[in-house]
Amino acid sequence: MEYIYAALLIDAAGKEVTEDSIKNVVKAAGEQPDEAMAKSVANALKGVNIKDVIKNAQTMQAAAAPAASPAQAAAKKEEKSEAEEKKSEEEAASGLASLFG
Repeated sequence: MEYIYAALLIDAAGKEVTEDSIKNVVKAAGEQPDEAMAKSVANALKGVNIKDVIKNAQTMQAAAAPAASPAQAAAKKEEKSEAEEKKSEEEAASGLASLFG
């Protein structure tokens, strides 16, 4: 994860995200950089506009938030019906107990 954070920091500073720049940031953070990981992250981000990716992710997250509400409402309704069913079973059991008491 620190390699992704390094890439974000480099991009925020307006610099080019390269293998060496990622290794330097990780090293400056007090970690021993893994050359393969730095190379992998740098290659994966070549030609990617990080600011656009973050902007699109925020837009998608905002669009997905209202979609979660109906699912949450259905889950609450299911919990409520289960609680009512359990209550009915308890009432029936107490009624039977009075027959023998």
